[in-house]
Amino acid sequence: MSGAAPWPGLAAWVESRRPTGGRTVAIIDGGSGAGKTSLASRLADDLGAQLVSLDAVYPGWHGLAAAQQWLPGIIAGEGHPTWDWEHHCRSGWVDVSADGDLVIEGCGALTPASAALSTATLWCELDAHTRKRRALERDGDGFRPWWDVWADQEHDHWRRHQPWRLARLVLPMPA
Repeated sequence: MSGAAPWPGLAAWVESRRPTGGRTVAIIDGGSGAGKTSLASRLADDLGAQLVSLDAVYPGWHGLAAAQQWLPGIIAGEGHPTWDWEHHCRSGWVDVSADGDLVIEGCGALTPASAALSTATLWCELDAHTRKRRALERDGDGFRPWWDVWADQEHDHWRRHQPWRLARLVLPMPA
């Protein structure tokens, strides 16, 4: 995969899971700050796939589980609502192709239901300290007051769905 060291063969691995005559649906999950978005962006570019980031779908800081309800429809090509983080309200709609390749990334993306509808499932593994440092460096004061609220939702998702067990590939992410 171009620019995605240390996984140069990741796009080929994902494509190898595409059913004959079908489309690729890759789902990337992991904790905040693990590197999901960067990895997914490069993978989507390499595959020529549409990228859906759950950051655009979560309905606010308490919305990790609520975003999961949209996953089957996103995968089916029904699209999804978007969230305006500044004004704290729904702000629009994004169409998703029912035929084109698709990469979905975000914490909460990998559940038993979404895994059953996907062709490739990936878990981004990185220690909690490094993830928190990276997430707060990236998002700063906008995320800082919400870190614990979000982390509690991540832990609930992990406890309920154990997404690393649903992943066909667990990627130890570089710090």
